[in-house]
This record gives sequence, C-alpha cells and structure tokens, in this order.
Amino acid sequence: MFAIDHIAVAAGTLEDGAAYVQDALGVSLSPGGKHRQMGTHNRLLRLGEDLFLEVITIDPDVPPPPRRRWFDLDGFGNAAPRIQTWIARTFDLDAGLAAGPSSAGKPCQVSRGDMHWRIAVPDDGSMAYGGAYPTLIQWPPGPHPAASMAEAGCALVALEIEHPQAAAIAKYLGPDFGDERLKISAGVQTRFRALIETPNGGRTLG
Repeated sequence: MFAIDHIAVAAGTLEDGAAYVQDALGVSLSPGGKHRQMGTHNRLLRLGEDLFLEVITIDPDVPPPPRRRWFDLDGFGNAAPRIQTWIARTFDLDAGLAAGPSSAGKPCQVSRGDMHWRIAVPDDGSMAYGGAYPTLIQWPPGPHPAASMAEAGCALVALEIEHPQAAAIAKYLGPDFGDERLKISAGVQTRFRALIETPNGGRTLG
C-alpha cells in the first residue's frame, strides 16, 4: 500500500536548508515552488525516477495561512536544518489513513504551480509519532514528479529511523511494506539518517 516517496528537510529559511543539503551531499538543489495553501516553499533534489528530497520552509513572502502549516513548521523556529519527516506514497489515501494511526491527519487537496495532489495533514500541523510515521500522499495518475526533475546523480541507499515506538510504527506500515532501504529501530528519541549515493561517493544526511 505504501512506498517511500520523498524526504522532507526543514529549516528556518530556504537558503539555510539548501546550504545544509549541499554541504552534506556536495550537489546543488533544483528550484521548487510555493504551496500557497500552506504558506511554504521548497527546493528539490531528485533521488530516482519516483523519489526525491525536498527542503521545505515557511515562505516569508506570503501571508500566514488560515490553518497550521504541515510538517510542524510553525513549531520549527530557528532550529538547525534537519530531516523533519518522510512521505509515503499510496494509491488510495483514504484507505491508507483508515489503516494507520488516528494522528496521521485528514486528506487535503494542495498544489504547487500546476501540480495538484492529495496529502494527509493533521489540523494542528503535527506529525504522527514525531514524523517517524510517514505523511501519506496520493499523486494523480501520470508520471511521478521526480521524473521531470533535473538529474543530479543521487540515489537513496537507506533511510534509517529511530523512535521509542518503532514496533508500533512498523505494525502500522504492515507486512506489505517491503522496501529494504527503510530501517526502523527503537531509540530514545526520534532520529533520522539518510544514506545517499552521490557523484562524490556515499554521503549521510540527518
């Protein structure tokens, strides 16, 4: 039902987030766009035909939205850039939410430019299990957005997640989630580590 779709890196500003990723991986990010419903903007890095990384931050040039922003960005402040959560693709968002934790959110219709999709966002902008459980997304039929991104020669090798309730998260994802790149283990707090193969060799992003 689910597949790794993309990784979200949060930062205080888009420039800080892009610099953080570029310093860690040694590659440049591509332009993204604005999510006017959420008051955010992003930059992008292709990690495969159907996988990417985004740096996403509050957009200071637009008015605050009438709701809390996604990925708990309203509570991020000026913290150092970091992986904030991961996003899992599903072909049936409603069924995916029914099978997951109640904290996973409600379906929202959002857009960036001429792209439109459905994504689960809690009313308070929080993230299930502190972001260790994925935000669920459903793209419309057609090519995945990563297919049109600039090729950067990068690929995800592993996404490692630590969380005190790792067993519960794995149970919600279910036995059909067979992507060996995802590794969830018990830890005292929520922690992420992405191992990415780049033109400069293997690099790590946290």
